[in-house]
Amino acid sequence: MTNSGVTPPAASPEPDAALLADPLVSRLAREEPVTWWNDAASDTIRGLAASGVDPSIVADAAARLERFRPWIAATFPDTAAASGLIESPLHAAPAWRADQAPAVGRVLLKRDDILPVSGSVKARGGVHEVLQYAEALAVGHGLLALSSPSHFTAAGEDVDYSVFATAPFRKLMGGHRVVVGSTGNLGMSIGIISSALGLQATVHMSTHAQQWKKDLLRSRGVEVVEHVTDYTEAVAAGRAAAEQDETVHFVDDEHSLSLFAGYAVAGARVASQLREQGVAADSEHPLVVHLPCGIGGAPGGVAYGLKREFGDVVHCVFVEPTQAPCMLLGVRTGRHDGISVAELGLSTRTIADGLAVGRPSGFVGRAVQRLVDGYVTATDEQMSLQVRALHRAEGMVVEPSAAAALESIRRVSEEGEPFGAAPENITHMAWLTGGGMLPEEVRARYVA
Repeated sequence: MTNSGVTPPAASPEPDAALLADPLVSRLAREEPVTWWNDAASDTIRGLAASGVDPSIVADAAARLERFRPWIAATFPDTAAASGLIESPLHAAPAWRADQAPAVGRVLLKRDDILPVSGSVKARGGVHEVLQYAEALAVGHGLLALSSPSHFTAAGEDVDYSVFATAPFRKLMGGHRVVVGSTGNLGMSIGIISSALGLQATVHMSTHAQQWKKDLLRSRGVEVVEHVTDYTEAVAAGRAAAEQDETVHFVDDEHSLSLFAGYAVAGARVASQLREQGVAADSEHPLVVHLPCGIGGAPGGVAYGLKREFGDVVHCVFVEPTQAPCMLLGVRTGRHDGISVAELGLSTRTIADGLAVGRPSGFVGRAVQRLVDGYVTATDEQMSLQVRALHRAEGMVVEPSAAAALESIRRVSEEGEPFGAAPENITHMAWLTGGGMLPEEVRARYVA
């Protein structure tokens, strides 16, 4: 349904002259593609300490995902071969590198576009938060007994979490609802996992979100509420609705530690994949990871996890559309969630719907501001060109949001790399954040 009672947003105001005194911010207001190396980035030890994030939440999230593997394997056939592990492969991209960034030594693609459950990076954080909520409900209603901070038992015996598919658990879940505000992919992951557990689900979306994502959610029994506003207003509407009912859990993309922890688990998994593939990551062979960024939760959590695993060897670069560079703007001005791209006259209208966010997460911006080395912005045309370049070179089709990471690699390699190593010794990793569930007609349109 459509929330027709919401007034369409007014035209963006003229940018504040004081903001435009900053040459970089002025370029953002003109929608110019920019590359900015963050002079506030520090060494990893100080950056992690300044984040204010308790590192134990990452181990807790990893243990929870491990406990749920039997249920995940039984519920989602695409995870059965991996025994319920929700993980994506790491592929080399020699043909794309030769075509688009021949100066770099190696390009790897982190294939979260085919991540099980919902075909995007949001399956990491979104699935984890809903599983944490379901587990807490089961404990709170006596279906599981907590014996230690890291393990649950029932009647003194180890529990096979496939019990979450049984009637008592599903009856409990059916009396509770999960609510989220989303531009698309987070809503997809939350809706799909909630529905699979038997939880009711409501996803608040702006009209910017793609129709096929709304249709898919509705086909899974998820309520989709559309708002004739931007992403921030959709989130606010979801939060307000959840506050009225104690049986409702609101997934707060702006402030959630549970989402953040689920994303951060990826750091250790990438480290394992690199070891298995014999890819060096050390002071002489830096790892540069390019992460598409919307509100910041997914790239922030992943960056935090990578820094915990690799330390100063890894360099994280956030990539945003020129129409929605909210994280760059928040970090550059130091105002974080206290400033919106609307103050630059930008509309957030972009083909990269997963990145169409006007105001960043203040929690994430402050937590990782000293852990992120650089920020890149890309135009719709540049992202579209990379969708086609990847398809032409490697036969893959991803969303424009994901292709932003490829444009970042191309630009950084072309403009020069401040990483203290020869270009041929650097491994660049593009985090392909989504595209696995694209309908065929949408795939065809992207590569046309």
